[in-house]
Amino acid sequence: MKKYLNFSLIYAIAAMVTGVFYREFTKWNGYTGVTTLGKVHVHLFLLGMMVYLMIALFATHQEPQKHKTFRIFLWVYNIGLPLTAVMMVVRGVTQVLDISLSSAANASISGIAGIGHILTGTGIILLLVSLRKMAESNR
Repeated sequence: MKKYLNFSLIYAIAAMVTGVFYREFTKWNGYTGVTTLGKVHVHLFLLGMMVYLMIALFATHQEPQKHKTFRIFLWVYNIGLPLTAVMMVVRGVTQVLDISLSSAANASISGIAGIGHILTGTGIILLLVSLRKMAESNR
Protein backbone atom coordinates (compact mmCIF):
# COMPACT_ATOMS: atom_id res chain seq x y z
CA MET A 1 0.00 0.00 0.00
CA LYS A 2 2.87 2.38 0.76
CA LYS A 3 4.08 2.11 -2.83
CA TYR A 4 0.72 3.32 -4.17
CA LEU A 5 0.57 6.16 -1.65
CA ASN A 6 4.05 7.18 -2.80
CA PHE A 7 2.88 7.21 -6.43
CA SER A 8 -0.08 9.30 -5.34
CA LEU A 9 2.19 11.76 -3.55
CA ILE A 10 4.51 12.07 -6.55
CA TYR A 11 1.60 12.81 -8.89
CA ALA A 12 0.14 15.31 -6.37
CA ILE A 13 3.44 17.17 -6.20
CA ALA A 14 3.73 17.14 -10.00
CA ALA A 15 0.18 18.48 -10.25
CA MET A 16 0.94 21.32 -7.85
CA VAL A 17 4.19 22.18 -9.66
CA THR A 18 2.45 22.28 -13.04
CA GLY A 19 -0.36 24.39 -11.59
CA VAL A 20 2.09 26.96 -10.26
CA PHE A 21 4.07 26.83 -13.51
CA TYR A 22 0.89 27.48 -15.52
CA ARG A 23 -0.13 30.44 -13.39
CA GLU A 24 3.30 32.05 -13.22
CA PHE A 25 4.36 31.33 -16.81
CA THR A 26 1.19 32.79 -18.30
CA LYS A 27 1.32 35.80 -15.96
CA TRP A 28 5.01 36.43 -16.74
CA ASN A 29 4.29 36.31 -20.48
CA GLY A 30 1.10 38.39 -20.23
CA TYR A 31 -0.96 35.56 -21.71
CA THR A 32 -4.68 35.65 -20.97
CA GLY A 33 -6.07 33.10 -23.43
CA VAL A 34 -6.90 29.44 -23.02
CA THR A 35 -3.91 27.11 -23.11
CA THR A 36 -3.27 23.41 -22.67
CA LEU A 37 -1.08 24.25 -19.66
CA GLY A 38 -4.20 24.84 -17.60
CA LYS A 39 -5.31 21.24 -18.04
CA VAL A 40 -2.08 19.50 -16.98
CA HIS A 41 -2.71 20.26 -13.30
CA VAL A 42 -6.13 18.58 -13.34
CA HIS A 43 -4.92 15.59 -15.38
CA LEU A 44 -2.18 14.86 -12.86
CA PHE A 45 -4.44 15.29 -9.83
CA LEU A 46 -7.25 13.10 -11.14
CA LEU A 47 -5.43 10.53 -13.25
CA GLY A 48 -2.36 10.40 -11.03
CA MET A 49 -3.10 11.15 -7.41
CA MET A 50 -6.74 10.01 -7.26
CA VAL A 51 -6.21 6.76 -9.18
CA TYR A 52 -3.38 5.72 -6.87
CA LEU A 53 -5.35 6.68 -3.77
CA MET A 54 -8.10 4.39 -5.01
CA ILE A 55 -5.59 1.61 -5.64
CA ALA A 56 -4.18 2.09 -2.13
CA LEU A 57 -7.67 1.49 -0.74
CA PHE A 58 -7.96 -1.74 -2.70
CA ALA A 59 -4.49 -2.78 -1.58
CA THR A 60 -5.60 -2.72 2.07
CA HIS A 61 -7.73 -5.84 1.41
CA GLN A 62 -6.06 -7.35 -1.67
CA GLU A 63 -2.62 -7.89 -3.11
CA PRO A 64 -2.89 -6.32 -6.56
CA GLN A 65 0.74 -7.17 -7.42
CA LYS A 66 -0.25 -10.85 -7.56
CA HIS A 67 -2.10 -10.20 -10.81
CA LYS A 68 -0.09 -9.97 -14.00
CA THR A 69 -2.50 -7.45 -15.54
CA PHE A 70 -1.92 -5.14 -12.58
CA ARG A 71 1.85 -5.36 -12.91
CA ILE A 72 1.52 -4.50 -16.61
CA PHE A 73 -0.83 -1.65 -15.69
CA LEU A 74 1.81 -0.12 -13.42
CA TRP A 75 4.34 0.06 -16.27
CA VAL A 76 1.97 1.14 -19.01
CA TYR A 77 0.16 3.75 -16.94
CA ASN A 78 3.31 5.23 -15.39
CA ILE A 79 4.80 5.69 -18.85
CA GLY A 80 1.62 6.96 -20.50
CA LEU A 81 0.46 9.55 -17.95
CA PRO A 82 3.80 11.38 -17.57
CA LEU A 83 4.31 11.28 -21.35
CA THR A 84 0.88 12.82 -21.83
CA ALA A 85 1.56 15.49 -19.20
CA VAL A 86 4.95 16.41 -20.66
CA MET A 87 3.53 16.78 -24.16
CA MET A 88 0.67 18.89 -22.80
CA VAL A 89 3.28 21.18 -21.22
CA VAL A 90 5.20 21.35 -24.51
CA ARG A 91 1.99 22.20 -26.39
CA GLY A 92 1.01 24.78 -23.77
CA VAL A 93 4.41 26.49 -23.80
CA THR A 94 4.28 26.81 -27.59
CA GLN A 95 0.80 28.32 -27.28
CA VAL A 96 1.80 30.85 -24.62
CA LEU A 97 4.97 31.86 -26.44
CA ASP A 98 3.09 31.88 -29.77
CA ILE A 99 5.79 29.76 -31.39
CA SER A 100 5.06 29.03 -35.02
CA LEU A 101 5.53 25.30 -35.49
CA SER A 102 6.18 23.54 -38.73
CA SER A 103 3.55 21.01 -39.68
CA ALA A 104 6.03 18.22 -38.85
CA ALA A 105 6.74 19.62 -35.37
CA ASN A 106 3.02 20.15 -34.75
CA ALA A 107 2.26 16.60 -35.86
CA SER A 108 5.10 15.25 -33.71
CA ILE A 109 3.77 16.92 -30.57
CA SER A 110 0.26 15.66 -31.32
CA GLY A 111 1.51 12.18 -32.17
CA ILE A 112 3.60 11.76 -29.05
CA ALA A 113 0.76 13.12 -26.90
CA GLY A 114 -1.54 10.66 -28.66
CA ILE A 115 0.77 7.78 -27.80
CA GLY A 116 0.73 8.95 -24.18
CA HIS A 117 -3.08 9.05 -24.21
CA ILE A 118 -3.26 5.57 -25.76
CA LEU A 119 -0.92 4.18 -23.08
CA THR A 120 -2.90 5.92 -20.33
CA GLY A 121 -6.19 4.58 -21.71
CA THR A 122 -4.73 1.10 -22.03
CA GLY A 123 -3.52 1.38 -18.45
CA ILE A 124 -7.01 2.28 -17.27
CA ILE A 125 -8.45 -0.77 -19.03
CA LEU A 126 -5.74 -2.98 -17.49
CA LEU A 127 -6.53 -1.53 -14.06
CA LEU A 128 -10.24 -2.24 -14.43
CA VAL A 129 -9.54 -5.81 -15.59
CA SER A 130 -7.21 -6.23 -12.61
CA LEU A 131 -9.81 -4.94 -10.17
CA ARG A 132 -12.36 -7.32 -11.65
CA LYS A 133 -9.93 -10.24 -11.24
CA MET A 134 -9.31 -9.21 -7.64
CA ALA A 135 -13.05 -9.14 -6.96
CA GLU A 136 -13.50 -12.59 -8.52
CA SER A 137 -10.63 -14.09 -6.53
CA ASN A 138 -12.14 -12.67 -3.34
CA ARG A 139 -15.32 -14.76 -3.68
